[in-house]
Amino acid sequence: MTFQENLFSGKHALVTGATQGIGAGVANCLASLGARVTAVGLDAGDGSLAPGIRVVVADISDEASTRNLFEQIDSLDILVNCAGIIRRGAEHRVDVFEKVLAVNLTGTMRLCSASRALLKASHGVIVNMASMLSFFGGARVPGYAASKGGVAQLTKSLALAYAEDGIRVNAVAPGWIATPLTQPLQDDPVRSEPILSRTPLGRWGTPEDVAGCVAFLCAPAAAFMTGVILPVDGGYLVA
Repeated sequence: MTFQENLFSGKHALVTGATQGIGAGVANCLASLGARVTAVGLDAGDGSLAPGIRVVVADISDEASTRNLFEQIDSLDILVNCAGIIRRGAEHRVDVFEKVLAVNLTGTMRLCSASRALLKASHGVIVNMASMLSFFGGARVPGYAASKGGVAQLTKSLALAYAEDGIRVNAVAPGWIATPLTQPLQDDPVRSEPILSRTPLGRWGTPEDVAGCVAFLCAPAAAFMTGVILPVDGGYLVA
């Protein structure tokens, strides 16, 4: 990793969906660069987090739970919205569709809104989690695709709205990343082979691949970047 040691020393980062997968990778990366990290999840996670990272159990799709979370936070420099769910096939049911949007899209907006005053005080940064499905559809995941398309547009809209507060708002759009969320696809050769054959770099990505790009967007090197949706996909989008 090519970053200055203690790049985020003295900074407080809040990462949602951070007790496994991409979120845990992001939390660990920011902590390794000196940030004080609060990791938010529905449970304490699977042991993926580095020592010293504070874990808070909260449901970002619930207003009261989010309010309680922010009552415990007095300063903030970085917000990374990684919380997300997918319900393949079942998302054609309206109740499941609504639940997916409640977490992936409305939850992201809820955290952005709740953190705005703190980030204004620090001239901080937000990084949202978009997806390849921000750019094209998914027959089995209409809720997930709609939510991630919404996250991309939300990111652009908040970049405009929050610029007056000195807050940058960007997103990363991961490709096919090896996480618990994609484990069923990794385990199925019929579904995994087309993914790998279309990915020019020829492999599944890792949470660390995404985390490095998140760190870049949070760093001074990206100080003139806002409203960006950055693909991290091994070339999948252009193949």
